[in-house]
Parts: sequence; C-alpha cells; structure tokens
Amino acid sequence: MEEDPDGMEVVRTWPVVGPMRTARLRLDPLRVGDAPSMEPLLADPDLYRYTGGAPPTLQQLRERFMNQVYGSSPDGEEGWFNWVVRLKRDSTAVGTVQATALDRDFGVVETAWVVGAAHQGQGYATEAVSALCAWLEGFDARELCAFIHPQNLPSQRVAHHVGMAPGCALREGDVRWSVRLDGPERTS
Repeated sequence: MEEDPDGMEVVRTWPVVGPMRTARLRLDPLRVGDAPSMEPLLADPDLYRYTGGAPPTLQQLRERFMNQVYGSSPDGEEGWFNWVVRLKRDSTAVGTVQATALDRDFGVVETAWVVGAAHQGQGYATEAVSALCAWLEGFDARELCAFIHPQNLPSQRVAHHVGMAPGCALREGDVRWSVRLDGPERTS
C-alpha cells in the first residue's frame, strides 16, 4: 500500500518501474522532482515539430509528471511506465522513454521517447528503447508499437534499430510502427 500525493492510500495494480542500466545510460523512474532538471531539456520548440504541442512550463511539467508517476490511467485500465534517461558518467538528463500497456496482459504496449537536441544522433534513444524492450519481455509483452510522423526520420531510425517496421495504421497522421517481442523477428 502506498500514499498518493494527497495522502490517500493507493493500491497499485500495475508493476512499479525500477531503474535500468545500459552501457552508457541510466533509466531512472520518473519522479515529480525531475521537472526542474527536465524543463530546460524539453524547452526546445523544435522537439515538438512532429508531435505537436509546445514546450511545457515548469508548472505544466510538474502536473504532467504528477499524472505519469501514478502508474496507470484514472480507470486503471492502462499501465503507465516512465523513465528519465540519464548519462551514466555524470547523471545528465538527456531525455525520457515511456511505455503504455494497453491491457493487463501486456499484449500491446505503446512507446514514445524524446531526446534533447544537444544529445540527439548519439544512439541514446535506441539504447533506451532497447532497454525498455528487454524490461517488457520480463512481463511476456507480445507487441511494442510507436506512432511516428512520416517525416520524423530520426525516430524512424530508432524504431528500425529496435526491430520495428511500419504498418498501414495511422493515428492523427502518424504511422504505426511495431515489433513482436515474442516472435522470431525480434532482432535486438
């Protein structure tokens, strides 16, 4: 049993995320207290070119993180898993990676990632999403997908590197990329 930010007891029905490590990165569970260090990283308007929206204020980021750290949708039907991606060598925050389990048996999990402009092109997103894939395999997740804008070539490269392929499905103009985590085509 835990307490939510208002001091109410909460029963968690989804797994609680823990830290993950890769060769160069630490993936730390997202905390509301991460907002001040993440705000400058997410302040670049260019990060929203393909996803829409605008850089969040510090207060907006705190509110977003408050919702995300709860670990599930308000109705409890979706599991929300979020990490801050940091460099191992000096703990610098370089981005985030997240997963949303759309059903309790982890049949389909949607992912999204963002890496700050100063840290792009160094393979950090691919490394973080690969770690996420390994974490999901521990829950026997069957499919990982991401919705990627047709012109967002960097995100398409990340998806390709973790074994995803584009499909026909669209959502708000974004193409659905996916990989079977339990199938023979999983390569990383």
